Amino acid sequence: MTWTDHFPELKKLPEPSQSMVERAGRVVSLPAGAVVFGPGQPPQNYLLLINGTVRVHQLSEAGREIVLYRVTAGESCAMTTACLIGDEVYQAEGVAETPIEAVALPKAAFDEAISKSPEFRRFVFAALASRMTNLFKLIEEVAFSRIDIRLAQRLLDLAGDSDRVPMTHQQLASELGTAREVISRQLTEFQRRGWVATSRGALTIVDAAALRQLINAR
Repeated sequence: MTWTDHFPELKKLPEPSQSMVERAGRVVSLPAGAVVFGPGQPPQNYLLLINGTVRVHQLSEAGREIVLYRVTAGESCAMTTACLIGDEVYQAEGVAETPIEAVALPKAAFDEAISKSPEFRRFVFAALASRMTNLFKLIEEVAFSRIDIRLAQRLLDLAGDSDRVPMTHQQLASELGTAREVISRQLTEFQRRGWVATSRGALTIVDAAALRQLINAR
């Protein structure tokens, strides 16, 4: 078994492209909290995640944070891809939210595979296009959507199959690119309506149906 078994599309690469990519890629592990990349750094590797989650976020000059996206198992990092293709430095920071295992494909091997393999090129650009579409949706939400609706949607997304969201008000503000005070006011209103219950460092969704109704009523 090789690391490409985690990425079915790469198993379809013709020889010798598949062998070259498999030989060049190296599996790396990082603990939770590790900085994967930071602003101003040039990318050295094309990154493919095998296990774990990486949060990619950006800070404004005023210190406000917004989460751009998360990279999960089976995905590549769009910021890294764009910087590799454009010979640019990172404009955001990537942090391991959990212990991660990833494949690092050196820039030289990435450039060679991009130039010689149409199949690898399609794999890279398809992943990049999908992420860019999501980023445009994020821009639209930040610019035009009501904060109560965005917060309700994010709470449901973060809770998943449970009813608990282990995040502080500041962390939720970073998720939505707004101020902590704005989130605190909105959560107070949600709690007044009986939709959520807050506790130190976390909150519980009490009435998920009401949150969904708010989202659908927009």
